[in-house]
Amino acid sequence: MTIAITGANGQLGRAAIDILKTRTGSAPVIALARDTAKVADLGLEARAFDYTHPAEALETALSGVDTLVLISSSDFNDRVGQHRNVIAAAAAAGVGRLIYTSMLKADVSPLLIAEDHRETEALIAASGLRATVLRNGWYTENWTRTLGTALEAGALIGSAGAAPFTPAVRRDYAEAIAIVAADAAHAGATYELAGDETITLAELAAEVARQTGKPLPYNDLPPEVYHGVLESFGLPAGFAALLVDVDLKAADGWLKETSGTLSALLGRRTESMASAVAAAVG
Repeated sequence: MTIAITGANGQLGRAAIDILKTRTGSAPVIALARDTAKVADLGLEARAFDYTHPAEALETALSGVDTLVLISSSDFNDRVGQHRNVIAAAAAAGVGRLIYTSMLKADVSPLLIAEDHRETEALIAASGLRATVLRNGWYTENWTRTLGTALEAGALIGSAGAAPFTPAVRRDYAEAIAIVAADAAHAGATYELAGDETITLAELAAEVARQTGKPLPYNDLPPEVYHGVLESFGLPAGFAALLVDVDLKAADGWLKETSGTLSALLGRRTESMASAVAAAVG
């Protein structure tokens, strides 16, 4: 069984490949990346693969691929169009199974950021490809990567109020990709994936304060103020709006998932928030 992973130079793709190499034995794994030179260190066959290219140009790169992992594009300008190219190429190349990294409750979620995932899932269903959909919840790193800035500023900010989140670290989501890619028994399944702990941003701030010994309150801001702060950090207005929307709608439970599906796949509990914070501020 030949497995190919798109976005191989991204953080999630690299982590998934790293884990997958230990699970597939002699089965080949192919790294698909826009610039193959950037994945040469992975020690795998690398093929040029650019989501923005038409399906006809991508089909050749998928020759001989049995299972394709489509890691969702990080380009918000035309994600659905890019995904459409990949899905069409996979169908034309005779790929046996497609694995897609979607978003928690994408089929019904009102979050703006879920719209592209919902449309992509519909494209996959219409393609006739056997598929496994991994609906990933919030990534812990979305918060921990900016903790240094929060500590310097003296506060963690957002507009989430007491919204409940069940985030997981990227490595746990990557391991789920590897597990599912290595076992065709997951074909046809849709998994809602999230961490085992339910936390609020105030609880995250308290954990950071506990570990660092520095006061770190959570300051809940009006959405328009938070939007302005995000833009002042250099974020495009559209992306800032997506992040504000996440905080506001998380209050209704759209980023909370307590099924334990991710930990069941992993065969262990997901990494704790305390561990993730320690890695970020240690």
